[in-house]
Amino acid sequence: MSLRHAVATVLLGPVLLKQGKQVRRTVLTLPEPAGEREGIIGVGPPLRLLILGDSAAAGVGADTQEAALSGQLAVALAPTFRLHWKLLAFTGATTRDILRRLPQEPEAGFDVVITSLGVNDVTGRRSLDTWRRQQLELIEMLRDRFGARTIILSGLPPMHRFPALPQPLRWYVGSRARDFNRVLAEVAASRPGCEFLALGHEMMDISAMASDGFHPGPPIYALWAREAAKRIQQQKETTMTPTLTSFAAPRGAARRDAP
Repeated sequence: MSLRHAVATVLLGPVLLKQGKQVRRTVLTLPEPAGEREGIIGVGPPLRLLILGDSAAAGVGADTQEAALSGQLAVALAPTFRLHWKLLAFTGATTRDILRRLPQEPEAGFDVVITSLGVNDVTGRRSLDTWRRQQLELIEMLRDRFGARTIILSGLPPMHRFPALPQPLRWYVGSRARDFNRVLAEVAASRPGCEFLALGHEMMDISAMASDGFHPGPPIYALWAREAAKRIQQQKETTMTPTLTSFAAPRGAARRDAP
């Protein structure tokens, strides 16, 4: 925790705790949208994609998966690739939760993994050092167990603009989110094949957020998917030359050299 957050925690602790409890009681709870969580679509060279993470990855804020990140990203990539995609995400997921969940998944080969993690790490008061360590561990696991060649780490949204959060809680978690993004960008820059995708102000239009004031709405998912698809297509000639045509690689076949 940075010095300013340590001081803020001491000075504002009772207020932040009270507001946090109030938000949990009063904010509208939206379900994860219905729809397929894996599929095959498109034409072109094969591409295996895993979308991994929290409620935003799971599409909360959209009515269907087609309107969420997974569905809109699949449509964006379909003209270029024969896409084999899978969504592994659930509400409330922290990086630690995903690290515990992944070893339970069947080993498979993925050319690209897109993650959406961090909001629950911020609200769960995870330290920056722990966040950095867990993100590095996640990258290593995605490469070793799933053979990920390209890993796109989606940044945290601008939480200081979330309508569902009152002040000073909004300022506090927003400032923490900026620190988490800084660390995440550093992690991505330190590992070949990793890329940081910022969810900036121009993408996170408050008027396009979901009715809970906390999650993206379909227009935001569309912008997120468009930017992710552009990053994937840009990496096409360098880090993504798929050699396996099956979605699930046999044990050991997906392993790549660790950084």
